[in-house]
Amino acid sequence: MRRTALAVLLAATLACTASVNAQTTDPASLARQMLDRLDAGEYALVEQSFAAQMAAAVPADKLKAVWESLPAQVGKARGRGDAEVSMQGAVTVVKIPLQFEKAGLVATFAIDGEGRIAGFVVQPAQAAAPAPAVAEDAAYVERDMQVGEGERALPGTLAMPKGDGPFPAVVLVHGSGPHDRDETVGPNKPFLDIARGLAAQGIAVLRYEKRTKARPQDFTSGPFGVDEETTFDGVLAVDALRKTAGIDGKRVFVLGHSQGGMMAPRIAAMSGHVAGLVLLAAPARPLLDIVVEQNRRLAVLDDGKTSDAERDAIAALIEQVRIARDPATDLATRSVLGLPVSYWRTIDPVDAVAEAQSVALPMLVLQGARDIQVVDADWSRWRGAFHANKRVEFKLYEKLNHLGIAGEGEGNLAEYGTPGHVDAALIDDVAGWIKAH
Repeated sequence: MRRTALAVLLAATLACTASVNAQTTDPASLARQMLDRLDAGEYALVEQSFAAQMAAAVPADKLKAVWESLPAQVGKARGRGDAEVSMQGAVTVVKIPLQFEKAGLVATFAIDGEGRIAGFVVQPAQAAAPAPAVAEDAAYVERDMQVGEGERALPGTLAMPKGDGPFPAVVLVHGSGPHDRDETVGPNKPFLDIARGLAAQGIAVLRYEKRTKARPQDFTSGPFGVDEETTFDGVLAVDALRKTAGIDGKRVFVLGHSQGGMMAPRIAAMSGHVAGLVLLAAPARPLLDIVVEQNRRLAVLDDGKTSDAERDAIAALIEQVRIARDPATDLATRSVLGLPVSYWRTIDPVDAVAEAQSVALPMLVLQGARDIQVVDADWSRWRGAFHANKRVEFKLYEKLNHLGIAGEGEGNLAEYGTPGHVDAALIDDVAGWIKAH
């Protein structure tokens, strides 16, 4: 649930359309100018660059609350890195690393052909290091595999056990936000850990680039929803995997993490060829409610108090949620996370528990007790709905966080920047469950 669980937890995800100073034509210079204005507290000047819809949703006072809440969560600013400029279709993307005491962030600007800021997001920095090579003596091999066909196909990696098979297989479905195939968060790669850990135990695993990562241009024209973001590609991945030589087509499972877990039952329903579901840190309540709750929780994690800036940022977020849910709001209006209301209208009504009950598949539900994003209220709802169902098993891990990585004490944002690996016991539990089904 990365976009609603990391970017929002940082209370710093914004998207906007802006008219740009005609004298500032260089995209990197423009991005730095916007950051300079934010750092200088010139929020009114930034607001003047916003289009009417963005100015209405995030006026200067709300922008101030969001930007000034960052130090309370990730410490004092320590400087910026060099701008990285790339093209995505007709859009110029500028990424600028932001160094803070407790975490590294990246400010990403999308600038259109007319020199307007079409998007702005602040997210946790991702490690640039590629996945390490598979050891020659490993019990599996990896090869490229695509999800879908033609120019819209998504690149992926199949971790395949050595031998003749047929092997049971798993599709990994990401949390929210633009994820790579390893679901990289800072130095951590939870999907890489899970894929290789299961493949070493005789289970094939397909992981792939999320569409918002690999093909953001697919979302630039017309409305889109959570099915276009997640569900449809999950169905294509199941189909590709079950038709692969050496795979037992009747034993293809879906493992969804966070938002991916929330959408896993729908993927299974649309596919009709899923043998069972593994839900890791899966939300069981409306996502917009969870977003507000996360921000309230994060506000007090560092010092036990909610500052005025944090309180203002939460109030601004609550107003954005109200706007998103108001039937009178135009569907193109930008709201929470800078995403259009049309998107939130597709994901906010999702009832993962009810959809899981409808597909009536075997399920393994996994939860870390130190998870600060998907919490006990969600875990309890899953337990309450399926506790008497013998086809559903539950595992709670006392030391694990949202990524399935162990830690000590209360969970916090800073630990996402600490290198770690998905807990081996969790991977063993998943392997054992799949082999039993």
